[in-house]
This record gives sequence, structure tokens and C-alpha cells, in this order.
Amino acid sequence: MSRFFTAGDSSSSSSSDEEELYSDPEAQKHSEEESSSESESEEEEGSGSDSDDGDKTGVNKFLRDQESSEESEDEEKVTVVKSAKDKRLEEIEGVVKLIDNARKIGDWNTISTEFDKLNRQVVKIAEKEKLPKVYVKTIAELEDFMNETIALQKVTTKKMNATNAKGLNAMKQKVKRNNRDYASEIDKYRADKDEYMMEEEEEEVQPAPKVKKPKIQYTDEVDAGDDEGFSRVGKHGKALQYTAESILKHLRTIIESRGKKNTDRAEQIRVMEKLLEVATTPYQTIRVLLTLVSTRFDLTTSTSTGTMSQEQWKMAEHEYGKLLEMLEENRNMVVVENAEEWEDDEKPPQPAAGELIKIPGSIVSIAERLDDELTRSLQHIDPHTAEYIERLSDEQALYSNILRGLLYIEDLQKIEKLETPQDGANRMVMRRLEHIYFKPSQVVTILEETAWKTVPAQLDSKITPRNGAKDIASLVQVLSTYLFVHSADIIRARAYLCQVYYFALHDQYYRARDMLLMSHLQETIGNFNINTQILFNRTLVQVGLCAFRANLVYESQNTLQEICGSGRQKELLAQGVMMQRYSQVTPEQEKLERQRQLPFHMHINLELLECVYLTCSMLLEVPLLAQTASSPDIKKRVISKTYRRLLEFHERQIFTGPPENTRDHVMQASRALAAGEWKKAADLINAIKIWELMADSEKIKKMLSEQIQEEGLRTYLFTYAPFYDTLSVSTLASLFDLTERKVAAIVSKMIAHEELAAALDQVNSAIIFRKGVELSRLQSLALTLSDKASGLIEANERTLEQRTQGTANAFERQGGPGGRGGRGGRGGRGGQRGDRGGSRTRGGQQFGGGALGGAIKA
Repeated sequence: MSRFFTAGDSSSSSSSDEEELYSDPEAQKHSEEESSSESESEEEEGSGSDSDDGDKTGVNKFLRDQESSEESEDEEKVTVVKSAKDKRLEEIEGVVKLIDNARKIGDWNTISTEFDKLNRQVVKIAEKEKLPKVYVKTIAELEDFMNETIALQKVTTKKMNATNAKGLNAMKQKVKRNNRDYASEIDKYRADKDEYMMEEEEEEVQPAPKVKKPKIQYTDEVDAGDDEGFSRVGKHGKALQYTAESILKHLRTIIESRGKKNTDRAEQIRVMEKLLEVATTPYQTIRVLLTLVSTRFDLTTSTSTGTMSQEQWKMAEHEYGKLLEMLEENRNMVVVENAEEWEDDEKPPQPAAGELIKIPGSIVSIAERLDDELTRSLQHIDPHTAEYIERLSDEQALYSNILRGLLYIEDLQKIEKLETPQDGANRMVMRRLEHIYFKPSQVVTILEETAWKTVPAQLDSKITPRNGAKDIASLVQVLSTYLFVHSADIIRARAYLCQVYYFALHDQYYRARDMLLMSHLQETIGNFNINTQILFNRTLVQVGLCAFRANLVYESQNTLQEICGSGRQKELLAQGVMMQRYSQVTPEQEKLERQRQLPFHMHINLELLECVYLTCSMLLEVPLLAQTASSPDIKKRVISKTYRRLLEFHERQIFTGPPENTRDHVMQASRALAAGEWKKAADLINAIKIWELMADSEKIKKMLSEQIQEEGLRTYLFTYAPFYDTLSVSTLASLFDLTERKVAAIVSKMIAHEELAAALDQVNSAIIFRKGVELSRLQSLALTLSDKASGLIEANERTLEQRTQGTANAFERQGGPGGRGGRGGRGGRGGQRGDRGGSRTRGGQQFGGGALGGAIKA
């Protein structure tokens, strides 16, 4: 290698190369001198590099500056490495400082929040290391401070604000529950505070000895309780043992973890099932059952449909029944909502003789949740499958438990010192009523008898005794009356509507109508919630169907008009969601709408409802159309816009085939009835298959045929009255297959209501029509023009009144002399015209119909 390429190497490499070039002693001497001189020059350069930077030129200058800057930055940075333990301790000290600051200003809300945070951090440390003594000091001082604050609040007149009071109440329970686990450490701290904290410092100085990992030893022993040879372990690898003594501790752990994220609810249910097996006392069993049923309900939040699985529901229902059995057997234990929670997990409460053990919980809420989950499940099942029928069979078990729950609430109300609120009994009675009001009496009888068989013989109800279960009408009335007396607002209204619905369903029209009118709910129903409005709509429809079955066509059509005339029957009855093209419904609103839908077995048949409505409208509209066509002077009125629209659409069709659905049958029957073909109309109406869904369908068809005969006679008289002078009653009777007495009654009724200008000759059994009353075509058109002109003038006056806001005369011309004098020489003419026009009334001359109109008015 050339010497020039090695000039930048170290001194050792250069000296070795030179030794190879110089082999004689002189050369060696020369090389030694050269190497010594080079080393001296390097030392001089190193010492003077900081002060003499100006001598360097070229790239070396910039490279040297960069190196020096990097070295200075590295010297300024000081990296401090902290262990995980130190980091956790610093976090704890930061939280402790926040708690101390909050104590100084008395901010109990902040103390409560930071106390929870502190406990979460301590749990992480306690798993691997010893409990920090700073934490012991903090919780001990916090308990003392809390007791001082409570004592001060009792004697001072100044009360704490709502936020701080809420935080203080929360801290009472938290500190009491938390400090119980660290009672020994707190006692050591309070005995000698300084010595206790000094021990911590000494322990921190001593290095922690290394702990050898224990070797895993394999044994042949297998847990007899586990079929697979495994045992359940906790957080620290220790096997969990479920004993009767540890039940309350396990329950507290499960209750405290409810609502937290990443909680394995299925695992909690398995744990509680094991606890239920090892429970020895009724108190433990009741506590476990209450928690277990509540945890099963929590599983619904994790499902995709938001519904409870059938398996979990049946298990919850079975456990609810078992809970009621335990409470019926142990009368010294009661489950009430306002009971205080038992704090001591080591031993159960030991009441004295005659005292009651109050367990916090709600029998009513569990029954309501079971009912809601069953309804939600039925909403998501296809009603045309066997699965729906199978799921619906669970209603019997639920109804039996609701009845037993009601009996238990009645027993609690008998205990005076408990002061059980009335709301619980009202809610249970309402649930029971909602299960029976829409069912036929035969079905309710079976439901009641089966439910009472599951109730022990020694139990009986004060509201609905066991002996009165067979009389279903009185049962519904008793339940509704109880709620009407003891409840208010929504529950009272719902109970009243349920009773009206039941009466209408069982053909008691006048009773249902009178109750509905006396309640005045139609005036205030808009103030109730949506579910109550849906019940009102269902009741209204049922009353209309009841009127139809009672042969009250006008009342039926008038009742159904509001629901069926809107075209939104599905929405109003909560039997489906109608998606409109330009609707502005948000996804949340649509979700709520779907949640309000009723299960299929509660539906009212919409096709039957439409058939009844259109049939009633036909029987009322066809005679009215005939009367209006023959007498144009009668003011036109519309009974059903929906029917008129369908009829006009049907008449515009060029070709009309045989009827295919309910609407086609009714429309073709309407045309036949208007033409006088009442037999064809009756055949078309009776051919509708939907009538078979009604009880006594043959009776309904016979009733419809009679109604069509009568309305056909009325239509015939309205249409052909102008062409007759006299008409025999016997002819009409043979034409419409009616008795002469019936024809005379119908004609007399029409004459009395001034619908027909005629007289009934009873001697000759004939109808004598009065002539000269009917107007000609020209006269009818003149009267129509008069009415339209009057309406147009009134509309103009209203428009002017709205635009001028009551100052309409500001735009009127004055009728005095010179009224039009603004045009110079035409002032005289203006005066004459003003005089001539002064007699006009404000708003212009009213059109009176000319000579014909004057004659009519005279």
C-alpha cells in the first residue's frame, strides 16, 4: 500500500509502515524522532483547538464544530431512570396531594373522585408489592376528617351545598367499606405515627432480596368437583374456594364490578350458580338469587339484537319463582327497595325475636323486567313460525309469577311498620291487567286457573280472591277499579282504557261507549305518553268494531273515521313502521318506534278493520251521493274522503275485472248498489273472506244483507223520485224483498227527516210525491253560481281583512262630490257617480241570485 493512503491512520500504523521502509539503524533513529515530533504536534493541536479555530479552513472546520455541538448537548441531557415502583408511588403521592388540597377547601366531590382513583392505583401495587404507608396515612386521616365534618354539620346552622353533601354521603360508605380491609395497618399508624412512617424509610433503604421463582411441581391430584381436572384460579394464581362463609364477600365483589368495562358477566353468573349450590341459610340464598337474576338481565346489553336469550330468560324466571318461594317460607325476611345494605361480610345479620331482616331489592322491578324481555323477544321473532308459538307459551309461567309477586306485595302491605308504598302494588296489578284485557274470556279463564294452581293453598289475594277467578268480567272490573282508586295519571288512564277495551271486545258496546265518553280522555290524550296514546287508539278501534257487530253502521263509521281515514293505521296502532319517501325520521326515532311495536298476538287485523270501515262508508255514502245528484240544492257533504277517493279511482278505470281483494269487492258493490242491484251488491260483500275471522260470521253476513236492502231502497227513492207521481209500497216491497211494514217505516223516516218530498198514503198503501219543489237543471246551476259567487266575495273580504289588519275602509273611495275630481274637469262627473255609488254597501254589492233568488227568498 502507498504511504499517501495511510497518512490519516494512527501513529502506530504509520510507524509500522516506516519501519518497513527504513531497515538500517539510522532509518530507525530517524523514524523514532519523527514519531516523537508528531505526537508533540498533536498535543499542541489538542490544547489549542478551543482557542485557535480561525487557523482551520475547509471542511474540517465545519466537521469539528458539529462534533463539539453534539458533545455539548449530550452533556446537558441528564437521563433519570425510574423503576415502575417509583412511578406508581409518584402517582399515588400526586393523588394524595390533590386530596389534601380538596380537604383544605372542603370539596367532598373532588375527594370522592380522587379517592376512587387512589384505590385503583393501590390495587395495582398491592398485587406485587407491600401496601404503601402513605396510603394508610391518607385513609386514616381522611376518616378522621370525615368524622369531624359530620360532627360539625350536626351542630352548625349552615348547611352544605348539594354537591358536597352528595360527595360526603358517598364517602361515608366508601371509607367505611374500604378501611375495614386495612384496619390493622390503620391501628398501627394511629398508635405511633412517626415510628410507623420511619419504618417505611428504613425499609426503602434496604435492598429487596431476590425472590427465587418456585418450581412448578406436578401432582396427580385432581379436583373432584371439576370433570376436566382443572380448578378455577383467581388473580394471584390461587384456587378459588366457594364456601358458605365467603358467599357475601363474593357477592360484594360482583356487585361492585357491575357496570364496569371488560366485566365477564357470564363468568359472574357461573360463580353465582356455584354460590347458590353452597348456600346454607335462607338469607344467603335470597341474596344470591337477587344478584343472579339482576346479572342475567345485564347480559342483554352484550347481545346484537338487545334481547335476552330464551335460555337465560327461562333460568331467570325459574330463579324468580324460587326467590318467591323462599320469601313465602321465611316470613322474617322481606325484600324491600328502601332497605339498607348489610355491611358485614363475615357474618349474616342475627335479628332478635319478632324483628324482620330487610334485604335490599325489588320484586316488582324483576317482574317488570321479565315481562319487558319477553315482549322484546316476541318482537324479534317471525310470528308465522313455530318458534313464536313456543316462545308465547312462556307467558303462562310469567303470569303465574306476576300473580305470586302481587300476593307477596299484599302481604308486605299488611305489615304496618314496613310502610310499603302503594306504587309497587299498582305496578303489579297493571302488569296483570295488561296480560288479560285484550284476550277472550275463555283464554283468560284458562290463564287464571293455571296460575292459581301454582300458588300454595294457604295464600289468597285480598284484591282478587281465589274464588272469583272464574268470573273474568268481574276480574277485569275489580283490577281496573283498584287502579282507578289507588293510582293517578298514566296508570289510572291505562286501567280505564283496558276496561273499555275488554267491554268492547265482548260486545258490550253501550257500556264501553259511555265509559269512554265519561272519561273525557279524547280531550287530554295528547298530554300522555306515546304508549298510552297507542292504547287509546286500540280501544277506539275496538269500540268501532263492536258498534259494527251491533249493527250500528253510523256509529261504527264515525268511530273508525279518525284512525282509518288517516291512512296510518299501522303507525297509530303500533303494528308496523311505515317508511315514507321523504320522511325526516332520525335513526334514533326509528329505533324507538320499532321498540314500541306490539307483539303479533296483540294485533288487530288491519284488513278486517279496513273492510269494516269501507263497508260502513259504502252504506252511508251511496245514498248520500244519490240524494245530492237528484237534489243539487242540498249542500254537498263528504262522510269519508278515503272512500270517495277510492270510488273515483275505480270509476276512472276503463276495464274492471273480477274483484281480487277487499277494496275491489266494496267498490264493485258500491256501483251495483248505486244502480239499484242490491242482490249483486250483497253477494259481493258476502263474498269477502275476511268475515270468517269474526265471531258469528253468518250473523254478520245476514246483518249486512239487510242493511244493503234498506240502503238500496233509500238510494232508489233518491234517484227516481223526480220521475214518479205515486208509487205503491207493495211494489217497493217486492222489488227489494222487504215487508211492506218495513218499507213504510223507512219511507216515513225519510219524510220525517225531510230527505224525501212526499206523503205516505196509508189507506191506499202508496207514496205520493210532491211536484214543483224540485228545481230544473237551469235553476240548479243558477243556485250553484250564486253560492260560488258569494263564497268568492267572502274569501276576498277575508283576504283584504288579513292584509290590512282591520283597516279595510282605508282603501274605499269616498262617495262625496268630487270623488274623482283628481282628473281636472271631470270632477262633476265624479260627483254624480259618487252620489250614485253612495248607496253601495262596504265590500261591494252582494249577488242575490237574480229574480229566481228573490223568489226563493220570498
